[in-house]
Amino acid sequence: MHSLQHAHKAVGSRQVRKALLKGTAKKVYIARDAEKHVTRPLIELCQERNVEIQYVDSMEQLGKACGIAVGSAAVALLIEQGKEVQD
Repeated sequence: MHSLQHAHKAVGSRQVRKALLKGTAKKVYIARDAEKHVTRPLIELCQERNVEIQYVDSMEQLGKACGIAVGSAAVALLIEQGKEVQD
């Protein structure tokens, strides 16, 4: 997984949920070891809104990729305003 430190992103399940509801998330990273009651609603929201999901082995790995000292259950890459979405 590449570094997400400098990416335009939302970190944490609450922020990811907000981004999905607003339609600003273009891709969501989910930690496999996160609690299912936290990740399941996010996965369902991604599927409803056709947002790509990429699974990461651990919350610790996802947190490190974002440059934060704690683990994270989910991170969303955001669509930057004024820029086209590129894959």
